[in-house]
Amino acid sequence: MRRQRIRVLAVFLLLCSLMVSALTGCGMGSRGSSSAGGEAGGSQGAEAYYAGKTIEIIVPFEEGGGTDTFFRFLVPYLEKHIPGSPKVVIKNMPGGESITGANWFHQNARKDGTVLLGTSASTVFPYLLGRHEVQYDFSRYEPVLVSAVGGVMYTSPSTGIQKPADLRNPATELVYGGISATGLDLVPLLAFELLELTPKVVMGFEGRGPARLAFERGETNIDYQTSPAYIANVKPLVDEGKAIPLMTFGVMNRPGQLDRDPLLQDIPTVQEVYQEMFGKEPTGPLWTAYLAFAAAGFSYQKALWAPEGTPQQALDALAEGVQAMAADPDFQSKAQEAVGGYPIYTGKQIGDAVRQALSIPNDVREYVRNLLQNKYSVDFE
Repeated sequence: MRRQRIRVLAVFLLLCSLMVSALTGCGMGSRGSSSAGGEAGGSQGAEAYYAGKTIEIIVPFEEGGGTDTFFRFLVPYLEKHIPGSPKVVIKNMPGGESITGANWFHQNARKDGTVLLGTSASTVFPYLLGRHEVQYDFSRYEPVLVSAVGGVMYTSPSTGIQKPADLRNPATELVYGGISATGLDLVPLLAFELLELTPKVVMGFEGRGPARLAFERGETNIDYQTSPAYIANVKPLVDEGKAIPLMTFGVMNRPGQLDRDPLLQDIPTVQEVYQEMFGKEPTGPLWTAYLAFAAAGFSYQKALWAPEGTPQQALDALAEGVQAMAADPDFQSKAQEAVGGYPIYTGKQIGDAVRQALSIPNDVREYVRNLLQNKYSVDFE
């Protein structure tokens, strides 16, 4: 009889142990559990947060532009993958070189995860330059989504340059054609300063396409294009011996460090070219300025932001949705054309690098402002 009781007790204890294991696996154990069940429980909470809600993305540009097109492309995938399947709508607020809409977001956005801000480099550059009209402050926002694009500098064989080291002694004066010194052209301008190059700079082109055509006509002899445009329009010139690739602006996946462009792994970065030319790592205010503007202009060119005070539950749901979207095969196949084949990151994955890149010291900001005022006649008033 006693043996039978022991067997019964043993079976009872075994069943209790199995039940505890099962409950823990279903997410009913400690919050720190990293089991699949724990993740499922978190997902259910995220789904409950956004169920029945609408997310409004403020795009501070006209409808039909590059930034507007980018975020409209994301809308159906965000609706599909953010837990709770919220409705996602775009609200365009153009004006003041995107400052108007970004200021509205700063002053009026609800802090519940239902109003987000979609930006491009054109929104970030005025912030980095300390434009007096800017009220928004990226140091107080949470990055939800970040997407890159690359940039490539190339030159004409007529310059006698065959490799980056030849930049020290070109056979003829370098001539660069740009759009605006305070736009994306600021990145190559800072690269020129960093590498101690003194090209003749001609501003006023209507876009990178017209600037490339000027290069093809021989009116300029050093140029840059985004990586997708380079692959489509300049790589054929390289193959014909009519253009020489020099360097990419690099992609910043880690704070303070440029990686090679994932689409153009055979071309060195500005950082590598500097090392080759000067035999040391770049340092100082100019390098800090280059990293900040290259990151804002290319590495983190498109970004989605949540306002300060957004609940963690909302941020977790948004991160889960962005990550699932990036892994969606349909998104991946269509994004190749829409976003150039560059990866989409969540703020959780790359937020620290973004914050560091966009936090430039005042002395660095003043260095860039003085450069633009004295060398390119930019008026900040």
